Amino acid sequence: MSTSITQTKRALNLVHKRTLVRLCDARESGIHPEALRRLVNSGKIIRVSRGVYSLPNRDQSQHTDLAHAATRVRHGVICLLSALQYHDIGTQLPHEVWMMIDRRAHHPRVDHPPIRFVLGSGRALAAGVSRVEIDGHQVRMTNIAKTVVDCFRYRRHVGLDVALEALREALRERKCTPAELSRLSVVCRVGALMRPYLEALT
Repeated sequence: MSTSITQTKRALNLVHKRTLVRLCDARESGIHPEALRRLVNSGKIIRVSRGVYSLPNRDQSQHTDLAHAATRVRHGVICLLSALQYHDIGTQLPHEVWMMIDRRAHHPRVDHPPIRFVLGSGRALAAGVSRVEIDGHQVRMTNIAKTVVDCFRYRRHVGLDVALEALREALRERKCTPAELSRLSVVCRVGALMRPYLEALT
């Protein structure tokens, strides 16, 4: 079997396994970019955006864009409206992926999916972040309590009404505790703002 055929098979196996494959992922696996190009030309895979490949008829979850964004911006954290939708809180249906990055980090340019960046730093960026699996990819995302607190912290971006809706629903459905919210609100420096609302709802 020729080297080119072996490379092509390995590339196709990688795309089947990971659902979304970046060019750098292929290179790290010892696969030449030409193998991906041959698969695109034959219609066996598609180029979904610059440097990202997938199967043409792959099974997609409703959160595929979050996995896609995470492959494009590895240091980013899915947050705010996108995290609310993932955690099934509130009524928001964002048309772009909300992602937090370090204010000192390079601001990436991504052609797809559309990403709205917000900036954070220090403990307020790192606290309350967990990893979830979406379409076989590990995605960094704010947990429920941090997502609610961030809505207050970034209320100028999402609106105070969204923050209050998220707080009410998270508490009513016991998706997080008042203690978690209070602790993270202090970390994110919105403790004084959130305290009256927490006291009124608990």
